[in-house]
Amino acid sequence: MQKKMASQAYTSTAKALHWIIVALLIVQFVLAWTMPDIRRDTPVTTLISLHFSFGVLILLVAVLRLAWRISDGTPEPENGVPQWQTMLARIVHWLLYLLLFVLPILGWINASWRGMPVSFFGLFTMPKIMPNRTSGWAWTGDVHSFLAEYVLLTLVGLHVIAALYHHFIARDGVLRRMLPGIIAN
Repeated sequence: MQKKMASQAYTSTAKALHWIIVALLIVQFVLAWTMPDIRRDTPVTTLISLHFSFGVLILLVAVLRLAWRISDGTPEPENGVPQWQTMLARIVHWLLYLLLFVLPILGWINASWRGMPVSFFGLFTMPKIMPNRTSGWAWTGDVHSFLAEYVLLTLVGLHVIAALYHHFIARDGVLRRMLPGIIAN
């Protein structure tokens, strides 16, 4: 069971991990939208290699972020926020966490299936998950793209809209709790 922090704000570590993930996702989407489409005989270009490297980095930071959240907990919900909003926020947060794991793993599986090496910024190469063109795994690239472009971006959009709603319309402290420079109580 997750312990609750007595504070109304997230810790500096939780905030840093949140904003690092945001920055990494921005870089990752820019790479994904500018790299060539990965087809049957697509060579691993610099952009594709960087996309793979940032995918591994996102997975590593997501592991750290989830470990921090489990060990440190989260603040109690903001006073006055309706229970349905709190529940919906929890669902969206856990779906985002799930995608931070599923997307890099699906990408890694698909790269292995295609015979493409997944290097971490040239420092080391991730192990292949399966032999090239293993039967039954061709779908992983399409599902990876669909989940990233439609599900992840939709959830991120909802997350941002909710944060802006709380800041500008509800005028509560929900967004301020995650902003850098705001100290936890």
